Amino acid sequence: MKKLMRRLSRVRVNHSTQYSMLRSEASDPPADPTKRRPDVPEGHFPVYVGMDQTSTRRFIVSAELLRRPIFVELLNRSAQEYGYEQRGVLRIPINIVVFERVLESLRQGRDPSSLDELI
Repeated sequence: MKKLMRRLSRVRVNHSTQYSMLRSEASDPPADPTKRRPDVPEGHFPVYVGMDQTSTRRFIVSAELLRRPIFVELLNRSAQEYGYEQRGVLRIPINIVVFERVLESLRQGRDPSSLDELI
């Protein structure tokens, strides 16, 4: 977990105070997940969210989210499901609707302490 957070925290963060999902799309992971795609702006990273491979959506989120306890909880869930040595893109095994609620709460300035508040 610490390795993942260190790697993601090296991304330059812009000083926007608003958390925003720039784009989401139903998509398969790229053929080479280690290559940076041109649609990911600096200070952001892609996250694949979904409970299984068939219902996965790609979100581009701000690296500032790494500072939020709710996002740390999501990273812990990812580590429990896939392990700490996960290669390529970050996958979070959670319902897409719940993830959208997390983003919306952060956009509105609320910082939920756990996912239970949003389910």
